[in-house]
Order: sequence, then C-alpha cells, then structure tokens
Amino acid sequence: MNIGTLRTRLRGTAALALLPLLALTACGSGDTGGTAAVGAEASPAPTDDPVAAVRKVDSAAALLPADVRKAGKLRVGSSIGFPPGAYYPNGTDKAPAGQDIDLADAVAKVLGVGLERQDASFETILPALGSGKYDFGTGNFGVTAERLKTIDFVTYINDGQGFAVKKGNTALKAKVTDLTQLCGLTIGTGAGTTFEATLTAQKGVCAKAGKKPYDVKVYSENAATLTALQQGRIDVIMSTINGLRYQAAQPASQTAFLGEFHRLDVGFAFKKGSPLTKAFRAAVNELIENGTYARILKKWGTSASAIDTSRINPPEHT
Repeated sequence: MNIGTLRTRLRGTAALALLPLLALTACGSGDTGGTAAVGAEASPAPTDDPVAAVRKVDSAAALLPADVRKAGKLRVGSSIGFPPGAYYPNGTDKAPAGQDIDLADAVAKVLGVGLERQDASFETILPALGSGKYDFGTGNFGVTAERLKTIDFVTYINDGQGFAVKKGNTALKAKVTDLTQLCGLTIGTGAGTTFEATLTAQKGVCAKAGKKPYDVKVYSENAATLTALQQGRIDVIMSTINGLRYQAAQPASQTAFLGEFHRLDVGFAFKKGSPLTKAFRAAVNELIENGTYARILKKWGTSASAIDTSRINPPEHT
C-alpha cells in the first residue's frame, strides 16, 4: 500500500523521517530535500537476520527465464526512505535495511540469483521498469487499478493508507473514515502517491458538504513532511499505515496515528508482461511456507500486515 510513498531518499545521517510516502508512488515538489525533521532520529536496525538461513529452491528457480538463470543476477530499483520499509540506519554510505530489503534479498536467495540494488527516488521507479532500466522495483508500491494497466505486481504484504497528526492536535482527533473530516485542514503527503491521487480525486467532497475545502501540500522528502507537521504548517499527514504506526511509536516524532483509511496490497513491481512474476510468486510463497516470511515481518513489527499467499495482479481493494 504505503500501500505507497512515499519515495524519496534520505541524505546524511542527521535526520530520518519516520514517515512513508508510500507505498504507493512518491515524491514530488515541496520543501528542499534533505531537511532535517525536528526530533527525527535514525533508528538502529534490529539484529535478527532471518534471511541468512534462506537457501535456493530449485523448483522456484526453474521458473526464471533461462537468460536470467545464466546471468545469475537481477537489477532492482529500490526506494530507500524510512522504516520499516527501507532506510539507512547507519548513513547512506552503509547498507540499507528494512522489510523491503529483507524480503527482496530472501526472494533472490530462493531463486539463486544476486541483486544489483540501485537506490532510486520513488517516483522514478515505475516508469523505469518499462524502459528496462530495472528488472523489478521495490518501494511499498500499492496495487491499484490504474497501475495495473501498465505494471505487473507480485504481492508480499497488505498495507495501505492512513493518517497521523501531531500529538496534542485538536483539529482532528478521531479516526478518519470520511474525507469530509479533513475539510478546512491542510494535509501533507508525497507527490505522485496514491495518497495524493485520492485526495485530489475527492477534493470536491467538502464543497458538496457545504464546507471549506481541504488543502494538499506535497513534499519530496519524508523529513520535510514531518518538519511541516511539527511546525504547524500542515495539520495532518496521509501516508502508509505501517510507516505511520512505526513513526508514532518513536517518542521523538511526537505524532499520533489516527488509524487505517484504506487497505491496499503491496508488491514487487515489474513491467507489464514480465516473465519474472511466476518465479517471484513461487519464491514469496516458499518464504511464507518455511516461516522466513513471518520472521521478517516480526523483525520489522509488521506482522499484522501478513498475507496468506502471494498473488500476481490481484484487483485493487474496494
């Protein structure tokens, strides 16, 4: 889902926005990239390593195209932004960590291939799949009807859209179940995300309800979004469920999660018609069956978003 953004690269080790531009497609215009979020700190990565014991499974590897098996590697466009999805716990000169990193690495081991990971801004990954720059992409990409027109997905988690506010917020206290609750408020999110698309498509709901419209501000960096919330320039953030939950659990962020708004399947992204999807589905299902999948999600605190089986191109949740 993310789910979504929300996606954006963090630069330097001074700040880490614990906020996802999810899940779903990310980045856009906004505050200057790299802005340090007040109170945001890089979180150390958990030490458990469930990927270490993963071994190649011949039946899954056999589903790869012959040229891929011969080359022994795949190129992945990876959006590195914030925990628990993918982030830099020790700075951009060190290896990234996160749920997406572990799952991609585990799938590669099941398939017996190596990964050439290329850090890419969230909004560039899906278009680059069609050009052949990457074999697949990760970035908490949510499965939507619009994306299914041009992208193939292999699902690995169920995430989606949610909202968060600054602790002590008085303008919005209850779980958001209807966008008319946002009327008159300023919402921060990532450009190109499903969040932005949802807010833009439904912007007329306030006028129909006889209320002042909400305003949407987009940001190209997670840190900038959190800073805007902390400084009162926005009232609420719309982002991924898991990212906002993770953020709210960090005392320094001073945010409160307002609950789920809309669930979305999240998956590895491929160009339409990719010959890789069956192999990836088999690999994810192998990880589910052998228990590695559950260990990875437990490590990153996302067990509530587990799926029972991986699917190729499921319909968008309604």
